[in-house]
Amino acid sequence: MTNQNEKNANKGMEISKSFYLLSFLPAIAYWYLEENYSIKIAVIGGMGLACIEILLELFFVRHVHSLSKLNFVLLFILGPISLIGEDGLWFKLQPMFTGIILYLYLFIQGLRGESLMWTMSKDMNMKMKVPKEVLLVLERHMAFFLLLFGLFMGVLAKYYSTSIWAFFKTIGFYICFGIFMIAEMFYFRFVISKRFTSSLVDHHKDKNQ
Repeated sequence: MTNQNEKNANKGMEISKSFYLLSFLPAIAYWYLEENYSIKIAVIGGMGLACIEILLELFFVRHVHSLSKLNFVLLFILGPISLIGEDGLWFKLQPMFTGIILYLYLFIQGLRGESLMWTMSKDMNMKMKVPKEVLLVLERHMAFFLLLFGLFMGVLAKYYSTSIWAFFKTIGFYICFGIFMIAEMFYFRFVISKRFTSSLVDHHKDKNQ
């Protein structure tokens, strides 16, 4: 039964990854349409693809992930503002607001001693090999990464071309996140492991005394 649950969870994660890639579509559509048509058409096209993304996720996965809901709501708040002002800046600020909201959520969860990854693994009946304390540290670092990346995307939206913005909204995010995870691996390997070993030694000394 456990193996079946793990297989279902892994299948669900693979589907989720595929639909996470679909979240790139509104940005790519906006970039293409802005290059070839008006701002109004670009914004409407991006919002239209956001709707298609939600419908496909609902049809194939049977539910819509929280991040997809957040991006969808933000696009349909910022999109009309862009249409009214005929300025695509507000539409392109969606990644910045997403980063700020995710930062606040993870930061508050950390203050409560709750791990998002730990909770998700339990919901999917998966055995988490990483201790909860380590996940809390990782999520605290991830919160700051998402905040900084969101602010970075805001700067790109304001001062740089849409093509550069679209690159970092899609493949550029994976590159930055990959660098972040490599840095985290070194951090946990050399910093956290030393702290853990040191605490074990101190505990052993106290016990002997």
